[in-house]
Amino acid sequence: MNEFAWAYTFMLTMILLEVGILKYVQGRDIRWREAISNLNSGHLVMLMFRGLEIYAFGLLFTYCSLHWVDQWPVIWQWIFGFIAWDFCFYWMHRLHHKIPVLWAVHYVHHQGEEFNLTLGVRNSWYSSLTNFPFIAWLAIVGLPLEIFIVVSSIHYTVQFYNHNAIVKKSGILDRLLITPANHRVHHGLDSRYVNKNFGGTFLWWDKLFGSFQAHEAHIDDRIGLKSGMPSYNPLLFNHRPLPVFVTRIFPGIKSWRTTDLPENFIGFCGILLFVISIYYVNLQGSTTSLIQWSFFSWVLLATFFIGGMSDKKLWGLVGWIAFCVLFPTYSLVFLHHSQWQLLICFSLLMVSALKGIAHLLQNRQRHEC
Repeated sequence: MNEFAWAYTFMLTMILLEVGILKYVQGRDIRWREAISNLNSGHLVMLMFRGLEIYAFGLLFTYCSLHWVDQWPVIWQWIFGFIAWDFCFYWMHRLHHKIPVLWAVHYVHHQGEEFNLTLGVRNSWYSSLTNFPFIAWLAIVGLPLEIFIVVSSIHYTVQFYNHNAIVKKSGILDRLLITPANHRVHHGLDSRYVNKNFGGTFLWWDKLFGSFQAHEAHIDDRIGLKSGMPSYNPLLFNHRPLPVFVTRIFPGIKSWRTTDLPENFIGFCGILLFVISIYYVNLQGSTTSLIQWSFFSWVLLATFFIGGMSDKKLWGLVGWIAFCVLFPTYSLVFLHHSQWQLLICFSLLMVSALKGIAHLLQNRQRHEC
């Protein structure tokens, strides 16, 4: 597997491990609708724009760099890159909370109402585009591309970890770094927590610029937005005006038939789609662009259908069943993709389709009664 596929596999493994601990050790219920919504907001489209961010950074370094930093000893290049990237992240994050057009992108991350690793994946599809202006100067001063990629990946891994629901306190690290306890403050609904702890890895930026707030046990720990989460569909919550536009064009859409699917079924479908996404990521650079784009389109369409199912829309279930049948057929007949990993996924898709059809029949019986 390539490095991106390994990263996605690691991420999914950690998420499933956390789910297992939360469910079977701590006895908590898993809100699969939200968890899968988080996963679906943070895969292919966001990865595509992350690639564009890296490409743009490379262009800036090649054609616009002042070549200051890359003349330093290598160890100082790495130290500078690690600290400077986190400084950029702090101000990027803080201004995304202050400037309305940037908040329209970042608010997607704050919609999550459950603090866990899937929330660490939940980001706007366009977050890399609005992040880029804040890190572009690193390329201009001469930070090499390979250092930028590694240090940003390390910081993103730390931020992923900082959303976990298992670790409550981290001892002395709570005074030095952005830990799960410190980052939970940032997501808090309580007025004392709002617009606090913007840092990504180091806590000193918040302490230096007056935005630090310690986690306090007596303060309500609820997270999210006061407006709640109006949709679990990534296509809708990544494009804020879209739901209003759609309801104006199709005023009867709110009354479309609904179906309430089990949370575990949505979880199964979402995880299965994420595994297929990992397969797609592993295709990068090893096959034709036509195959890559066709896989991308199928996965994006399935993401939309799972969002519809999570929003209890009947069309979402119908669309998902169609995907479970048509995607394997297309892959086997037209793309000739028959690797054993895909064959297992296709078999599970068939199981999912049969379960979906059973839910459709049950839903029809309920409406007839």
